[in-house]
Amino acid sequence: MIGMPDSLTISCIQVNAGADIDLNIITALEKSRAAIDEGACFIALPEYFSQLEIRDGRLRIDSFTEGDHPALNAFRNLAIEAGVWVLLGSIPISFGDGRMLNRSVLIDATGTIASRYDKIHLFDVDLSAGERYRESEVVAPGDRAVVAPTPWAVMGMSICYDLRFPHLYRRLARSGAMLILVPAAFTRTTGQAHWHVLLRARAIENGAFVVAPAQCGQHGEGETYGHSLIIDPWGRILAEGDEQPGIVTCVINPREAARARAKIPSLSHDRLFSGPEAVTK
Repeated sequence: MIGMPDSLTISCIQVNAGADIDLNIITALEKSRAAIDEGACFIALPEYFSQLEIRDGRLRIDSFTEGDHPALNAFRNLAIEAGVWVLLGSIPISFGDGRMLNRSVLIDATGTIASRYDKIHLFDVDLSAGERYRESEVVAPGDRAVVAPTPWAVMGMSICYDLRFPHLYRRLARSGAMLILVPAAFTRTTGQAHWHVLLRARAIENGAFVVAPAQCGQHGEGETYGHSLIIDPWGRILAEGDEQPGIVTCVINPREAARARAKIPSLSHDRLFSGPEAVTK
């Protein structure tokens, strides 16, 4: 806490990425520069912000080695140029077996990669007869939770479907995370039902800020919900987007997380217990 700045201006960049990777990157850069001009020092982009197209329930996107990904190189340059931190919500990184990693990358103000996180929980669901997703067909899962020290707070990294696995966020909080990042491309179907309540729950139960930049609109046959959110450790929504591309900005005081945890110290109340045994059929 000593030396921690009292304020952090965060901008979530809400985009509607399509098949054209070059256009998507240009659009994201333009919105990021507009946010920086308004005072943002931390830019947060959504999952698959550089390219997102869905056909037949499958992701149709191009993967690159990390060093060759055009979005990573473009935003490293922006970080250096503007002296800001940037969260690349996720970019597809080539994996050795023909699949890819859904990787979130945190870039510091010198353009250095401060941290990486590969999405652990993959979106394999059947929402209806006409809405089926199998992320695991093209994405290899990560296997490591990640926290990242920053000048403002320790941040916990996650991506989209991870949101439904509260034990991951407990691990992040118990490892020091005061702010949790949840870049997402939440479907419209699941977003309308669950987006707000799940994000607020993760904030409340862990006494942490939650920053959730989101995709919006049509992506081929898929549709995402938008509603980028910034939530405080008491579960209050501080800033929210709508269902159109835009910028969602908020000034937060990172010290509020410690104050919330002092009021309800549930992290120190976790207890080990046994039973019941798992039931299988």
